[in-house]
Amino acid sequence: MVPFLDLLMINERQRPALQSAFDRVLDAGWLILGREVRQFEEEFAAYCGVRHCVGVGNGLDALRLVLEAWSIGPGDEVILPANTFIATFLAVIAVGAQPVPVEPSEETCNIDPALIEPALTVRTKAIIPVHLYGQTAEMDPILEVARRHGLKVLEDSAQAHGARYRDQRAGSLGDAACFSFYPGKNLGALGDGGAITTNDDELAEQLRLRRNYGSRIKYQHDLNGLNSRLDELQAAFLREKLPLLDRDNRRRAEIATRYHSGLVGTSLQLPAVPAWADPVWHLYVVRTMARDYWQRELEARGVGTLIHYPIPPHRQTALRGDRISSQSFPVTDRLAREVLSLPMGPHLTDLQVEEVIDACRSIDAELGRDK
Repeated sequence: MVPFLDLLMINERQRPALQSAFDRVLDAGWLILGREVRQFEEEFAAYCGVRHCVGVGNGLDALRLVLEAWSIGPGDEVILPANTFIATFLAVIAVGAQPVPVEPSEETCNIDPALIEPALTVRTKAIIPVHLYGQTAEMDPILEVARRHGLKVLEDSAQAHGARYRDQRAGSLGDAACFSFYPGKNLGALGDGGAITTNDDELAEQLRLRRNYGSRIKYQHDLNGLNSRLDELQAAFLREKLPLLDRDNRRRAEIATRYHSGLVGTSLQLPAVPAWADPVWHLYVVRTMARDYWQRELEARGVGTLIHYPIPPHRQTALRGDRISSQSFPVTDRLAREVLSLPMGPHLTDLQVEEVIDACRSIDAELGRDK
């Protein structure tokens, strides 16, 4: 069996280091916003090439906190991709603003920059490009539109730890960026966690207040905030994992290259990588109109897969009644019917990668004989 993801195997590689991190926190006796969080924030900011990193409870809180710090709320609109995980939408809704979805590019599955400007209104305050599947959105035209219209740009980098756009890392491309450290991410904790990166000194200070009840000094609260702090223990784990991130991302790229060469010529539509992108392959997503058949057949051959994502945000029950639920997003709907994620991760062996390729080629050959 080739599992879609094996977190036990990924974390087992660093068992002694993770146990040492646990002991450091236990021995320090300081469990909230201590040395481990401060050190991780400094290290991750340096990794992304920015001045500030603010650790928070999770990726959704990261998005929400930035929008609140920018005073985005009721009556405002935020442009975001129609094709994304629902958390991007939920952050906008949580601050009382209106999400305005824009269709993705067929080539990259990320937001289509050419469709952003037609979606703007006088109420638009920000654009949230999502670096989906570990590949950055096409940022230059997005930033150009934002500059001309005075809009903020917030990168949703939850799947893009280490990804580059024209040699610049995700997390340093917009006015701010949000990361998730959910265990399955390229840089994953052993629980929930998130962070915000930025070069904006004032925003960083606001975020440090807002994540901690709006408080700089205990029992003194300068503004309405949340309880959303990166856990000291998770920060310690992340500090051990960060030095391996680039190595793990290179392994993901090797696997993606092998998939490319092994699956070219099959009926599967393979991921496209534009010249300006250096993805980190959080996911390797193929497309086929016979997606459900492929998933069943791969499972029968011992290959685990997942669908990211089977129900687009505009069709979720949670958003029923919102104006977007009655709008048409045909490209997004088509992707939801066709995408299939193959096993991907630094834990995969060369033999397992070959097993996935062999299984895919076997299914494709059977489909060809049936025609």
